[in-house]
Amino acid sequence: MKLKVASALLSVFSFIGLSAQNIQNNPGSNHGNKFEQLGSILPTPNIYRTASGAPGQGYWQNRADYEISAYLDEDKRNLKGSETVTYYNNSPDDLDYIWLQLDENEQSNVKNAGYDFSSTIPISTTDQQIKVTELPVKDNGYGVNLEKVTDAAGNPLKYTVNKTMMRIDLPKVLKKGEKFSFKVDWNYNIPNRIKMGGRGGYENFPEDGNDLYTITQWYPRMCVYSDFQGWQNHQFTGRGEFALVFGNFKVTMNVPADHVVGGTGECKNYEQVLTTDQLSRYRKAQTASEPIEIVTLDEAKKAEKNHSKQRKTWVFEAKDVRDFAWTSSRKFVWDGMQVTIPENNNKVMAMSFYPKEAYGLYRKFSTKAVAHTIKTYSEFTIPYPYPVAQSVEAANGMEYPMICFNFGRTEKDGTYSEGIKNGMIGVIIHEVGHNFFPMIVNSDERQWSWMDEGLNTFTEYLTEEKWDNKFPSKRGPAWTIVDYMKLPKDQLEPIMTNSENITHFGPNAYSKPATGLNILRETIMGRELFDKAFKTYAKRWAFKHPEPADFFRTMEDASGEDLDWFWRGWFYGTDPVDIAIDKVTISTPEFDAVPKTNEIKYRVEKPLLNDFEDISKIRNREDKNITFYVDKDKDLQDFYYRYDRGQEKVDNNKEYSSIPHNNKAPLDKKEKDQIQKITAYQIDFANKGGLVMPIILEFTFEDGSQLYDKSSAQIWRHNEQKVSKTYYFDKKLKSIQLDPMRETADIDVTNNYWSNDGTNSQLSRFQVFKQKQEENSARGGANGKVNPMQAAGKNK
Repeated sequence: MKLKVASALLSVFSFIGLSAQNIQNNPGSNHGNKFEQLGSILPTPNIYRTASGAPGQGYWQNRADYEISAYLDEDKRNLKGSETVTYYNNSPDDLDYIWLQLDENEQSNVKNAGYDFSSTIPISTTDQQIKVTELPVKDNGYGVNLEKVTDAAGNPLKYTVNKTMMRIDLPKVLKKGEKFSFKVDWNYNIPNRIKMGGRGGYENFPEDGNDLYTITQWYPRMCVYSDFQGWQNHQFTGRGEFALVFGNFKVTMNVPADHVVGGTGECKNYEQVLTTDQLSRYRKAQTASEPIEIVTLDEAKKAEKNHSKQRKTWVFEAKDVRDFAWTSSRKFVWDGMQVTIPENNNKVMAMSFYPKEAYGLYRKFSTKAVAHTIKTYSEFTIPYPYPVAQSVEAANGMEYPMICFNFGRTEKDGTYSEGIKNGMIGVIIHEVGHNFFPMIVNSDERQWSWMDEGLNTFTEYLTEEKWDNKFPSKRGPAWTIVDYMKLPKDQLEPIMTNSENITHFGPNAYSKPATGLNILRETIMGRELFDKAFKTYAKRWAFKHPEPADFFRTMEDASGEDLDWFWRGWFYGTDPVDIAIDKVTISTPEFDAVPKTNEIKYRVEKPLLNDFEDISKIRNREDKNITFYVDKDKDLQDFYYRYDRGQEKVDNNKEYSSIPHNNKAPLDKKEKDQIQKITAYQIDFANKGGLVMPIILEFTFEDGSQLYDKSSAQIWRHNEQKVSKTYYFDKKLKSIQLDPMRETADIDVTNNYWSNDGTNSQLSRFQVFKQKQEENSARGGANGKVNPMQAAGKNK
């Protein structure tokens, strides 16, 4: 028969081999509650957060506006700042005090959060490590030095510093709808971030004697006060990132006159800080479709040689942002171009700042990658709303609203490897992408890193794919998480783990959630349903503070898919996927088992009646207001009447004594011959890993043709350990491959294969790979590979 006939037989004659008898034969095998709802785990919906995952009618959030002035002392490597903060209480609660973050205290050895790690004697050590562990501890001179904390009128405010947090006691209760303004003056010594680590600081270039400053977590910042936990005042340890409130910023930065400054928001005084030529180039770049150098390479090299003692003040403003960061150096080359976001017609300045050490890579790729990122993320989430998006080469990666810091330097001769190039493009996409998660969809990174890093890594993968279909993405595809999922259970923790408690931070916070979302999109939900739901989440929670339950509920609410089993297994559990082909049973059906007529005779038997006269039946008969349906039905009356008379012989010629069988005529010879050619294949599957997933099968027949079939994860709902499926084909099977495209992150592919030549499923990985390559090559596919979607017509 032709392929389409086999396909028809597949769809008509495939059955799930799980019956009541199967369950009886496996006592105690069910249930592990993998398909139970998350109702008892997720927080109860309320007026602030609904059961649909949307903000409720009573949703609120507070805000804070900042006016900040900063002075960068390059000689002392010190930053001095003064800020006026206006805090708006939109909550229904009265506030007696407010909390701020002093994140720079993490660089202090006496003011930090004090989260210790277990330690052992190393094989080798350094002077720096020895100094760190000297006792008694001596203050290393880093961290925030508070100079003054007052109200708007200059009256001192009482405050308490607890490590990386500061509480200000309010002079009077701050009620709903009221605002409070206060001032803070401070300074701190800027750390060498290359030696000390951390997100902000300076990098020194000994060859030319210049510094490159990334000024981040640099000002006392308001903590979030929310409906779900009150004050988010968890200490900053350097890992769990930030929970922040939205507001408007006006920031002035006083820096050496030969420095170039980039920051969150728009610069409002380019006319005062740029040369005439630079200003002309900037204005040209505002309408350019290719990057234009605003500060050229020659200008940057010239500035490196002359350390100006003059100073300039740059003025930046940003609206509806949760943070502000900036960069300053005389080493910067600066280029830019315009990119238009089609969804909202927003014309954005995409820009890059980089030292000459990165020129060969950043000049070619950085600004174009920025433009590509905000356009692609806008397609999958919400339209990019801000006026600028910037990438800064600073030998590391970190994100802030409208500006991010990335790596990507060439060799001294300007050459670079493919690995460095792709790594640079990947990190630019990732960090620019953070503008959406969490800068706009403003999740609590300090509590749930995955809501920031995981969702962003997933969208990064989609964006890399649209940059280059062959881009060597490290995170997102299911097979890339397998090595992590193979680890012993005592080395794993659920995705739903607080940021500070995660052992394998990269796989757990970035890779596993990104992989899970990709599996949902490609294998479980399908792209159309997933993309709509994912955009709904982004739209609902843009410029708000979502929690995990809001994401889980929105994805289900907007798609019509019950995904609790997936959240339970992938996000709350540590079980891996390992589905095995346990056994294949082959059978040829007997022809006599096939009905030979279009009619099945049914003997009319005595109806079953309840033998016990319970109290309800008696009272119902006694109630004269009740008329029973059977009293109205003449046929039923006749039916019972015959039995009352003892007439148990039934005339089979009566109309009610036979019913048509699918309205089919008797089978002809051709149909009989076709059925006699059918072979039944019962495939028994074992869930060895514990995590349920769809069963995806590739059938290869002896004539070289193929079929594909996919059963949803719900096939495991009655037995989470073992299930069977029976297929009827009118041609002989050569092999069965489970999960042929490695879509489910199955950790053991050696039990995913069966062949009718006697080869069992316990093949080595090399054997599986070799056999698949031989089969694909025999089919003449490009590069020995055949797209199953093309081969099968569609994924069933």
